[in-house]
Amino acid sequence: MESKNKIALVTGGSRGLGKDMALNLAKNGIDVIITYNTAQKEADAVVAQLQGLHVKAAALQLSAGDSKKVSSFFDQLRATLKNMFQTESFDFLVNNAGMGVYASFADTTEAQFDELFNVHFKAPFLLTQHALPILNNGGRVINISSGLARFTEPGYAAYASMKGGIEVLTRYQAKELGARGITVNTVAPGAIETDFGGGVVRDNPHLNKHLAEKIALGRVGLPEDIGGVVAFLCTEQARWITGQRLEVSGGMNL
Repeated sequence: MESKNKIALVTGGSRGLGKDMALNLAKNGIDVIITYNTAQKEADAVVAQLQGLHVKAAALQLSAGDSKKVSSFFDQLRATLKNMFQTESFDFLVNNAGMGVYASFADTTEAQFDELFNVHFKAPFLLTQHALPILNNGGRVINISSGLARFTEPGYAAYASMKGGIEVLTRYQAKELGARGITVNTVAPGAIETDFGGGVVRDNPHLNKHLAEKIALGRVGLPEDIGGVVAFLCTEQARWITGQRLEVSGGMNL
């Protein structure tokens, strides 16, 4: 018997924004598979939280920056869909997995550039490609960008450039996948208090205040400001939105 709920795959769902996305999807009655890089214990705790919301949930290991592991990951995903969810396909792909590098343009190393490229651009590109045969018609792809692709904060040249690439890719995916009824959109968070990039926005009071002064709503964001927007894009109410960039930044640098 097929799972009666729709199913979402959220990469990088063990913490921060991805965790909140997963929880909001579950609150909408969507079964959730999250991926984690190294934090299995945290991922298992999120799965327990998701199950507490009366949905099916699972966690799979994925090193998003290692393209050689993509095929084997999809073998695991297919097995999980079959064994745990009694289905062969899923509905929503949220390309959230990420990592932060803070370095000036002049000081960014090739290794840092390659890691950012592999995690933030190549991984969503290849994961979405591999997902197409098992992504249901009428499904959704949500790519996560950053407010930094629109405005500039020194220290994020390479990171923001990858996110700019994702925003262009989103429009191409929306155009090419539209025939299958699949919508593709970008969600671009602003400055958020998480452990991302070493927790600098959350833990540095001076930076936190500096950023808050640039935001129309007067504070930096919290993970729970983002997850509900991703969940909304997976609802029937959002069916006519595609190829769009939704910045969720509280009105930063307006």
